[in-house]
Amino acid sequence: MTIQSWLMYLLLVLVAASTPGPAVLFIMTNTTLHGWKKAIFAALGNISGLLIMGIIAVTGLGALLNTSELVFNLVKYAGAAYLVYLGIKMFCQQGIDLNQLQGHFHPDVKSAKKIFIQALGVALSNPKAIVFLTALLPQFMHVEQPIVPQFFILIATLMFFSFAFLMFYALLAHKAKFWLLKPQRMKTFSRVSGSIFVGFGALLAASSHR
Repeated sequence: MTIQSWLMYLLLVLVAASTPGPAVLFIMTNTTLHGWKKAIFAALGNISGLLIMGIIAVTGLGALLNTSELVFNLVKYAGAAYLVYLGIKMFCQQGIDLNQLQGHFHPDVKSAKKIFIQALGVALSNPKAIVFLTALLPQFMHVEQPIVPQFFILIATLMFFSFAFLMFYALLAHKAKFWLLKPQRMKTFSRVSGSIFVGFGALLAASSHR
């Protein structure tokens, strides 16, 4: 892999990582509800999902998703159902008085492990991402050179910048949190976030293979 190839790949990564989507919405919601420190685990869950998807993409399973309509649809509908489930949970979130944030949202209320697992699920919920990586990674890898080092350079680049942009969005949410001090605003925020997640799920379910 040449430096020119990596720079072109980096440009694509920056565009993809900076574009808001389910992962960005998830980390902003959890930062607002559960604090800045928990956002780190949401970001770690997301990039762990990217690593798993990258491995799937280069081991041939991604090609199976790309060629088998049945397998793709099974994964797609499972992912869509998961996003809708998370959206409904957010929508039903009661209005919380954030003036009592420190006492109410104790770390035990929603553990870092649970946030990590949910973020991992959000990352893995869209089979199109695996198909995207299946199509993308080979374009920047040279078969005459060792594949494993090239793969780890490419996936590490994606994970690093995805983590950086997610934490940037988390910082924005943290700054905006103090505007959401009133319970009614918090309730509205939860309902809007939940509705968007349901929308993501519906769009995924309605999307075509390609």
